[in-house]
Amino acid sequence: ARPRRAGKMAAASRAWRAAALLPLPWRLRTPRPNYGPAAGPGGTGRGGGRLLLGAAFALGGSAGLYLAARQRLREHSAAELPAGKLQLTLYQYKTCPFCSKVRAFLDYHGLPYEIVEVNPIMRKEIKFSSYRKVPILLANAGSPLQLNDSSVIISAIKTYLISKRNSLEEIVSFYPPLKTVTDQGKEVFEYGNKYWLMLDEKETKRVYPVKEVRVEEMKWRKWADDWLVHLISPNVYRTPREALASFDYIVREGKFGTVEGLFAKYVGAVAMFFVSKRLKKRHNLRDDVREDLYEAVNEWVKAIGKHRLFMGGNQPNLADLAVYGVLRVMEGLEAFDDMMVHTKIQPWYERMEEVIRKAA
Repeated sequence: ARPRRAGKMAAASRAWRAAALLPLPWRLRTPRPNYGPAAGPGGTGRGGGRLLLGAAFALGGSAGLYLAARQRLREHSAAELPAGKLQLTLYQYKTCPFCSKVRAFLDYHGLPYEIVEVNPIMRKEIKFSSYRKVPILLANAGSPLQLNDSSVIISAIKTYLISKRNSLEEIVSFYPPLKTVTDQGKEVFEYGNKYWLMLDEKETKRVYPVKEVRVEEMKWRKWADDWLVHLISPNVYRTPREALASFDYIVREGKFGTVEGLFAKYVGAVAMFFVSKRLKKRHNLRDDVREDLYEAVNEWVKAIGKHRLFMGGNQPNLADLAVYGVLRVMEGLEAFDDMMVHTKIQPWYERMEEVIRKAA
């Protein structure tokens, strides 16, 4: 009996550790319902437990991670690019909103790239880098270069596409890493100028005919990073039922054994539910976090107005791509469906889907 009991305990231990690695699903493969007319904003470490909660908390801010963390999910072969063109490799967590932003940008601009999915715990895939976060973009436009931070990646590559005066290496130097200290005394790096495109006067006039257009784009790109992204995890893990629904999908797709699956499903769901409460408190959200989500996306729609298809006019600008990239990580989850029904975001969101589908 003793060996059998030890085997069960080992299986439970593996499931406990696995639950800490598991993400919420990105784009469950279910048909999108017909939401009908958009409504108004109303409506509705160490130690087993500490290790799980700590890992879940660390992952919660990026809305969880994907099951097959080591698998390459999508490849745009860099070898297919003509000589002298950009060769790009994106290191990412698939369900990270910041990584999703970068993919939306690259897809919209028709840039071929290869994806490497990073294991969220071991992170062996980025052992070459002293920068230990994702996304990381390796770019080769004649010489290899590493770009860090989603907004820096987008601004630098966009500048390179518009202006041929400077090498990509020179452009990246315009976004210097700046060391700062948080309120908790932790040293972190921030990047200067990251919402700016480094263009000369003629190029700026061509891209931004009036100053207000540039100011508006920068404002809403920053808003997506500083506010919108922090509404994702509290909403997708808002209730035990929603957390359980996410982990039920994860367990089914992960092909766990019976004991491991049950353990991962229920322990993981409980952990992420409590993580969402901590995030809600940290970001001063309302008791019903849906209200903050509804208010935010309706604020975005209002800023676009009734006479523009996108904030960029007839085509998306960098703010459109940032907001879309953040929101799409909720697809297939209850929070996404509720957002579509109780806000006015659906027409804009579907236009974004269409233009990116055509460009990719």
